[in-house]
Amino acid sequence: MTTSLADVAASGATLRAFLHGLPGVDRVGADQRAAMLGTRSIKTTAKARAIDLAISMVDLTTLEGADTRGKVRAMCVKAVRPGGGAPRVAAVCVYPDLVPVAVEAVAGSGVKVASVATAFPSGRSSLDVKVADTAFAVAAGADEIDMVIDRGAFLSGDYLKVYEEIVAVKAACGEAHLKVILETGELVTYDNVRRASWLAMLAGADFIKTSTGKVSPAATLPVTLIMLEAVRDFRDRTGRQVGVKPAGGIRTTKDAIKNLVLVQETAGADWLTPDWFRLGASSLLNDLLMQREKLATGRYAGPDYFTLD
Repeated sequence: MTTSLADVAASGATLRAFLHGLPGVDRVGADQRAAMLGTRSIKTTAKARAIDLAISMVDLTTLEGADTRGKVRAMCVKAVRPGGGAPRVAAVCVYPDLVPVAVEAVAGSGVKVASVATAFPSGRSSLDVKVADTAFAVAAGADEIDMVIDRGAFLSGDYLKVYEEIVAVKAACGEAHLKVILETGELVTYDNVRRASWLAMLAGADFIKTSTGKVSPAATLPVTLIMLEAVRDFRDRTGRQVGVKPAGGIRTTKDAIKNLVLVQETAGADWLTPDWFRLGASSLLNDLLMQREKLATGRYAGPDYFTLD
């Protein structure tokens, strides 16, 4: 592997050589380790802390064509005050045109506003459009941008195009943080997940994110494990810490806690904060709140006890 990262992206050839020089992923080993960590049992007080931590890491999301201003406002109210004394969530995530609605609704709460951009979810558009999409969301007040990579370019080996697009979008973000969505369900192999993770980080990503939530499979434990290994190794190599956001298919408290265990045992406690780990979800929060109520009162509150997301 190259000893310095300074010139890795000097050309398509050097970038390809670096990415293909990364250690290969032992697929069987990754699957087995993720499965083993997923069996860890957390009880009582530790579980209560884990639930509140998971709530504080949620990016509460609505990304449907039928989204309305009213739906976004209602989601923001829940994000700020989930109920029962639970902590606020980390962020709300919406389409760019609804960013002003979300910004107004969460003002002063500490909840961030994230916006998808760059022709989400396909990423099939020109770079000019992707940059304009990003700039529009940032000008509207977005604190965070969730971009999608061009999977077609990546899978055909045009790594430099993907790299340069991330660099351009990062520049358009200004002070906003950039989450780069790899859409791991379309990357085919675990080796590609590792390469895409490093490519995004080399280009300046503040977070790497598994999925748009529109493609299956989405946030599987082995894929999140590989991405956590990548951010750990990247910090060891460069001194720069990058966050991880699994998204798509995380619906239960059990799912969330499995991810927290994975973070602790793979990247370490430095990543166990909303600044460095997020859970992208639309329905997860209700289950976390129901389990929190069960621990506090001994009674299991049904889903009708909480507002629908």
